[in-house]
Amino acid sequence: MWIKICGNTSLDDVSISVDAAADAVGFVFAASPRQVRPEQVAPIAAQLPGDLTHVGVFQTRDFAEIVKALRTSGLSGIQLHGGLDLTLIENLRREFGERQFLIQTLHWSVDDDPAESERHLRDGMRAVAGQNIVDAILLDARTAAAAGGTGRTIDWSRAHDVVAAEAGKMRIVLAGGLNAQNVALAIHTVKPWGVDVSSGVERKPGQKEPARVRTFILAARTAFAAIENHPLAALTPR
Repeated sequence: MWIKICGNTSLDDVSISVDAAADAVGFVFAASPRQVRPEQVAPIAAQLPGDLTHVGVFQTRDFAEIVKALRTSGLSGIQLHGGLDLTLIENLRREFGERQFLIQTLHWSVDDDPAESERHLRDGMRAVAGQNIVDAILLDARTAAAAGGTGRTIDWSRAHDVVAAEAGKMRIVLAGGLNAQNVALAIHTVKPWGVDVSSGVERKPGQKEPARVRTFILAARTAFAAIENHPLAALTPR
């Protein structure tokens, strides 16, 4: 199991997740109410525990921009959120080797016909899983107005079917509209390797609510523990 609390904007935010035993925290460099700059993140990352994965979320596909932001911020993970670009993934893997935990986001468009959204997700997952060059695939909801942080859920049943058919042993992280009330059902339905939450644990955009973070993590860990013989249970981030 792997739990990431995303959309952090301050050391206070991150400390809440650390105290609640999150496995990873995320910082959004893309345009967002939660957007931060690499220079802001650097002093935060320097104070984080060594076993905590700290991830930069990028909408851009500009290789040089991503590399500069990672080197400035000192983060240990990359989440690509701006569409699938296998050449970019290959270049980043060559640049950083295994030092960066590399996540590719695939989107479920909640505004489209479900069958079309499923087809798009299936094609993307097949392409990424077939290359075996990322550490995880993150499934997130998108709308016509936003590619993340929408508070909308994906179709978990259809997503499960795609994951079962196409993911193989690829680590799958589920995001999109999760909160303490629905994360257990989402985990039992999709059976992901991990979950990712942002707006579902906030008091307002960019500010985490301690009680919501703790309750979410407890609910997620309880649900993961209840899944017996999970085929990905033994996998840990490399």
